[in-house]
Amino acid sequence: MEVKTSLLDNMIGVGDMVLLEPLSEDSFIDNLKNRFEHNEIYTYIGSVVISMNPYRHLPIFTPDKVEEYRNRNFYELSPHIYALADEAYRSLRDQDKDQCILITGESGAGKTEASKLVMSYVAAVCGKGQEVNKVKEQLLQSNPVLEAFGNAKTVRNDNSSRFGKYMDIEFDFKGDPLGGVISNYLLEKSRVVKQPRGERNFHVFYQLLSGSSDEALKKLKLHRDFSKYNYLSLDSAAVNGLDDAANFRTVRNAMQIVGFMEDEVQSVLELVAAVLKLGNIEFKPDSRSNGSDESRIKDKNDLKEMCELLGIEQSVLERAFSYRTVEAKSEKVSTTLNVAQAYYARDALAKNLYSRLFSWLVTRINESIKAQGKTRHKVMGVLDIYGFEIFEDNSFEQFIINYCNEKLQQIFIELTLREEQEEYIREGIEWTNIEYFNNAVICDLIENNKNGILAMLDEECLRPGTVTDETFLDKLSTICAEHLHFESRLSKNSKFLTDHTLPHTCFRIQHYAGKVLYRAEGFVDKNNDLLYRDLSQAMYKANHSLIKQLFPEGNPAKVNLKRPPTAGFQFKASVGTLMRNLQTKNPNYIRCIKPNDKKASHIFTDSLVRHQVRYLGLMENVRVRRAGYAFRQPYEPCLERYKMLCKRTWPHWQGPAREGVEVMMSALPVPAEEFSYGRSKIFIRNPRTLFFLEERRRQCLQDLATLIQKIYRGWKCRKHFLLLKKSQIVVSAWYRRYAQQKKYKQIKSATTVVQSYTRGWQARKLLRELKHQKRCVEAVTTISAFWHGTQARRELRKLKEEARRKHAVAVIWAYWQGLKIRREYRKFFRANAGKKIYDFTIQRIMQKYFLGLKSTLPSMSPIDKSWPARPYLFLGGVHSELRRIFHLWRCKKYRSQFTVEKKAVYEEKLEASEIFKDKKALYPSSVSQPFKGDYLEINKNPKYQKLSIAMEDKVLLADVVNKINRANGKGTARLFLLTKNSVVLADQKTGQVKASVPLPDLASVSVSTQSDGFFALKLKEGSASAVKGDFLLSSEHLIEIITKIHRMGTTAADIDISDEFLVQFKQDKVCVKFIQAVPKNGNSVSCKRKNNRLLEVSVPTTA
Repeated sequence: MEVKTSLLDNMIGVGDMVLLEPLSEDSFIDNLKNRFEHNEIYTYIGSVVISMNPYRHLPIFTPDKVEEYRNRNFYELSPHIYALADEAYRSLRDQDKDQCILITGESGAGKTEASKLVMSYVAAVCGKGQEVNKVKEQLLQSNPVLEAFGNAKTVRNDNSSRFGKYMDIEFDFKGDPLGGVISNYLLEKSRVVKQPRGERNFHVFYQLLSGSSDEALKKLKLHRDFSKYNYLSLDSAAVNGLDDAANFRTVRNAMQIVGFMEDEVQSVLELVAAVLKLGNIEFKPDSRSNGSDESRIKDKNDLKEMCELLGIEQSVLERAFSYRTVEAKSEKVSTTLNVAQAYYARDALAKNLYSRLFSWLVTRINESIKAQGKTRHKVMGVLDIYGFEIFEDNSFEQFIINYCNEKLQQIFIELTLREEQEEYIREGIEWTNIEYFNNAVICDLIENNKNGILAMLDEECLRPGTVTDETFLDKLSTICAEHLHFESRLSKNSKFLTDHTLPHTCFRIQHYAGKVLYRAEGFVDKNNDLLYRDLSQAMYKANHSLIKQLFPEGNPAKVNLKRPPTAGFQFKASVGTLMRNLQTKNPNYIRCIKPNDKKASHIFTDSLVRHQVRYLGLMENVRVRRAGYAFRQPYEPCLERYKMLCKRTWPHWQGPAREGVEVMMSALPVPAEEFSYGRSKIFIRNPRTLFFLEERRRQCLQDLATLIQKIYRGWKCRKHFLLLKKSQIVVSAWYRRYAQQKKYKQIKSATTVVQSYTRGWQARKLLRELKHQKRCVEAVTTISAFWHGTQARRELRKLKEEARRKHAVAVIWAYWQGLKIRREYRKFFRANAGKKIYDFTIQRIMQKYFLGLKSTLPSMSPIDKSWPARPYLFLGGVHSELRRIFHLWRCKKYRSQFTVEKKAVYEEKLEASEIFKDKKALYPSSVSQPFKGDYLEINKNPKYQKLSIAMEDKVLLADVVNKINRANGKGTARLFLLTKNSVVLADQKTGQVKASVPLPDLASVSVSTQSDGFFALKLKEGSASAVKGDFLLSSEHLIEIITKIHRMGTTAADIDISDEFLVQFKQDKVCVKFIQAVPKNGNSVSCKRKNNRLLEVSVPTTA
């Protein structure tokens, strides 16, 4: 049997805020905090779901959870977003009611994730089938595409939606999805050209550069380095936990599933690349002959590549950036654009290009996912839109976002009250009017067609003459001065004249969520959102397949002199359409709250949550729900839950459920005014009454559990006794059988033992008799053998004695003969024996010495100073001479291995030793480093091809050095090239030659004694190269550079090694002083300007 739980079972805190007792803002916050700390992120306010962002993955979104909440009553299980999604889906499927799910909350509260969870739940519980699965997959895969182009990393959220999205999902009569329609609201296109500190541009830019192949990037004329694009912020380019390359592959796959063709995907990526190229176009000022200012493009390479991507003639687009044509009836006036206006035109084109591309993407997705057929379908809408925003600096974007939230709050209160009133009428309960704050007056302040803020803003934008943000604020302060929800220091209301928290350039509106201060700067420009007609017409002339669709107003055949609608007007119209759409549907609300600003789990910031609870109007919502009856429940589940409180209804009630509830309530001590009976539900006025019922139910369940335990234990003991009795009889029978079998086996075993002992005794007796006979025969044989052995040994001793006598005679004779011969030889030996023995001994010693020396020779390395020890004192001279000869021969062998190049390197090393040894602290670390010369491989590197061609002589040394700026002591990277005749300095990025100094113009080179890489090239006075002064440079290969310059034959005697020397900068001489200091940031050498005449170089002290 399936066990059902309830919202009230095992409740942490209070699952439904309507039941919170006592109700206050503090108790509301404490209840949210208590549930959040126990991983309960969902809480109800009646049918409204409050969702706390946990900032981590929780195991509550599994397929098992989907099945658990499927086809369940809303209050049957603990609060969950699946419960709301299931309630909305079943109402749409079974009752044929169109539904809408409104998801609100501030950035980072989890609105986008909530909308994904709702859509994934609906996709999981609806029907199956190939066509249905295809539709579901397309609906779900539209999210990654829109997130890539419409989401960005902000300080509050790593995946913040920067546009509002409303999706209508259409279902057939069975509840299977047929398709959908997406509406987008107010893309934050200003983010394309500028991002606040710590935030990124839209995801797609970073995904394209990180995830595309090298071949694809080359085709789009892009580089993988983010720093090459002005529109991309670098301080937050990399985001922890965000894999742009993997996400790009996901987006490409999603676009394929949704139905984008390959050429469409390529066209979209080309437009994204064009936006990046557009940001790199820079302008410089220029003057015409008539004195008017105009602008020119600095580097036309990015413009050229952009025009190639879009198929536009470069001259057409270049003119559109330099001139503006104003048409009035039959007249045309062309004016030049200065640098500021050119940059404004460039950014306006980038914003319009991207926003129109985004709108085209939404339209294209709608074409793929829209339902086929024109018959009416059931509709479920999901609204994911910005929450109320209150920043330190609030502008036009925050103003219209908060206006949208005012409208949503208005419709939320109206629909909640209407739903409450309809339920009371449907159940036959008397309806009483509920007092609440109606924010219609705030909505009217903003959207009134005559005196509304948006109307006045449009009027300012359209009127002739000088229009600025100040004139708009003056007009606003004049007309809205008496409005209770408007504040400005420019108004005649003396109340705000001395309010220093209200700047003169700002105005303040009292929203339902609190007061918000808006800065009027930028309101007019952002509302106008103008794109010069010249740029529209230039875009329309493109050969690109997509550009003509995005800029239809650029068609010369359809020139419209009417001013396009303002951004505020368009947004107001969109919000009006959205509100009318929501009015026709049954609303379901998800209010998202973020617990902290650190995007960290397990942190709950009371002040932040309190702020969101206020501007979401949650307390107001609870009061509306509690104004009548706080709790209502159908009769059947109510009777099923509380039937044990009355003896007449326990354990089974046979009549109608309503009568059972009436009997149960009449038996309880609950006042009659605390509850009312509807047609299908019981209504309980006060939460205390519900908690009283729950407490009585808990006590009854404890008593029932005790009774069940008692009956179960008795039954278990009886069953155990009968089992023991039956087991005892079986055990006794088996034991008796076992005992008889054992006795029989013992008797049988004893008989076998007696028999074996008897047979053994007989066998042993026979064995003894046989052994006695055998021993008698063996004794005779043994005695005979001993006798024959004794006789043989006696005979052997006689033979041995005779042989010894014969051997002794032979030995004595041999000794006698030897003695005689030695006496004769001694006469001739004494004359020459000493010299021969000496010569023989010396020969043997020398032979032994040379053989020993051969096996102990040292290695062939010239620096090996080891030599075998002298074995004899008289060989001292020979030993030293052989050591000298061996060393000379070894050095000759080593030199024969040198190539010409290696010989030159050693000559340079030798010359460097003569110059710097014991004079420069940097020299010892350079000894082990070979002199490479061309560190840049300038002849092989295509980046420096032009520079390599420009050099007339062979490049002997090429390296990157830092040219020290006299103004601030900071270094600028330069390419240092040394040839036989000159020293060349070139720009590292472009390869352009910045300076070329002939070697004869060098007067001297100055370096310090420290371990730094600074050196000064001092030029001869009066030479052509000395016009701009000396060069102060820094290099990691200082020893090699100065050695090579010295070998060229110049400045041979003018290398100044000192910790203080003068450098000529144009007309002034500056002293460069080197000091030792404790390193502060790493171990790097730092150069600082102390005054106009002194540069101080701090060199880290060596341990």
